[in-house]
Amino acid sequence: MFRTRLLSGIVLVAAAAGTIIAGGLILAAVLCIISLIAYRELTKATGVHDGGKRVNGLELTGFLMTVVYYAGLYIGLLRMNEDGIALVYRVFVTAVVVAVLIFMFVYVFSFPRFQAGQVMAAFFELIYAPFLLSSLYIIREGWEQGALLAVLVFLCSWGSDTCAYVVGVLFGKHKMAPKLSPKKSIEGGIGGVVGAALLFGLYTYYVINPVSVEQLQIGLFPAMCLGAVGALVSMVGDLAASAIKRNHNIKDYGKLIPGHGGIMDRFDSVIIAAPFIFFGLTLITG
Repeated sequence: MFRTRLLSGIVLVAAAAGTIIAGGLILAAVLCIISLIAYRELTKATGVHDGGKRVNGLELTGFLMTVVYYAGLYIGLLRMNEDGIALVYRVFVTAVVVAVLIFMFVYVFSFPRFQAGQVMAAFFELIYAPFLLSSLYIIREGWEQGALLAVLVFLCSWGSDTCAYVVGVLFGKHKMAPKLSPKKSIEGGIGGVVGAALLFGLYTYYVINPVSVEQLQIGLFPAMCLGAVGALVSMVGDLAASAIKRNHNIKDYGKLIPGHGGIMDRFDSVIIAAPFIFFGLTLITG
């Protein structure tokens, strides 16, 4: 199992690096596909998908809005001739409002096919996975050195997780959240936070600042703070995804990634880290 998990992890890192470097349409398409799979996993886990192989109206709405949203971001950032952040907010708000309206139409005109809880879960899951994950694309395409900055998302999610695992194995004694993730320890969590802070500091000093233009120089202290808090946010994202699984008595979201489970099992922390890093970068880069 460890070997399978390790090999899958190496392939994921290589694939992530390739798509981040490529950027543009390739990254948008890959993230859109990942988002669609993640949304499907969530709807199955929470009961929005109510059995069988057919896609119901709520799921179809979520799939449609995911594709439309990523298309809007791609076209908007491709033709960006104004403040990029303002454009992103406008696309996001428009997509949210349209999604609410369509979900309400599906709910009303198919009544009593769906319960109110299913409708609200379907909408939450659209925001949770597809929309939040899109922050990775926004970082990549919204900054001149976006390819370098996007790596920060993985440093505070996968990087901090690796640091937490190593420290937890060596020194872990006190359980962090035994009902959600029995193997996670407080010592491991501290190791993850400190490790992410160090990774951010080293990456900023040796990679980002030497090749960035003057306007994108990042101070070491803000970078390390961003990494430390980002690691905490990533842990919460990981535990939140575990809580959903516990609530619905499932072990994994899927079997797509050998040794890891589904997309949500591997990208749960990335989904939460991406928007945090986006907002953090808007502050520390001016």
